[in-house]
Amino acid sequence: MKNEDAENGARRHRPGRLAALRANFLTGLIIVAPVALTLYLVWWTIGAIDAWVLPFVPKKYQPSTYIGVDVRGVGVVIFFVFTMLVGWMAKGLIGRSLIHWGERIVDRMPIVRTLYNGFKQIAETVLSQTESNFEKACLVEYPRRGIWCIAFVSTSAKGEIKGSIHVDDEMLSVFLPTTPNPTSGFLLFVPKRDVIFLEMGVEDAAKLVISAGLVYPNPKDPTRPAIPANRPTAAE
Repeated sequence: MKNEDAENGARRHRPGRLAALRANFLTGLIIVAPVALTLYLVWWTIGAIDAWVLPFVPKKYQPSTYIGVDVRGVGVVIFFVFTMLVGWMAKGLIGRSLIHWGERIVDRMPIVRTLYNGFKQIAETVLSQTESNFEKACLVEYPRRGIWCIAFVSTSAKGEIKGSIHVDDEMLSVFLPTTPNPTSGFLLFVPKRDVIFLEMGVEDAAKLVISAGLVYPNPKDPTRPAIPANRPTAAE
């Protein structure tokens, strides 16, 4: 009787076929979903650029006039070539003069001036080809003592900010990102003594923020995939 009870208990605890199918589906979904979403986003972006650029191209020069169907990506090529030509012209004396003349006109328009300057600063920050980047990932206490947040050290405080904050320590400008969208956040000026620097890289810290704490960097081998939060490390 005891052997039969043990066998019945083993059958009850053994995962069934439905559980195995569910595990296989979730494993496949983890692999397929990022690829599918990436391809969809690229396809949608190409279509959006085509829809914005092609109306400016005369109908007789569009591929649909010759082959009867729209070729996706033609607008992207035209936009790429046009942008390169504008960049090449902007490097010359005439191009710089035209840009300065246009910006002087824009500065006389109150609402347009604000929008243009805002978009220009965003573009220069995001697309700048300088080596400026976040230096290290760190922990800061925010919004109160005892609550720690992941942040990124951008640089030391300079100019008026440095002169206006009277503390006996170096002040760091720290970017505190939001979850799950790290492109928005808060700029904090924090004394260096109140900052805990992390060994993990900026990219790994960003993954931790985006995943809302579900994916941690591999502490043993940074070249290996990240470790889910519910999976213990080898040390544990």
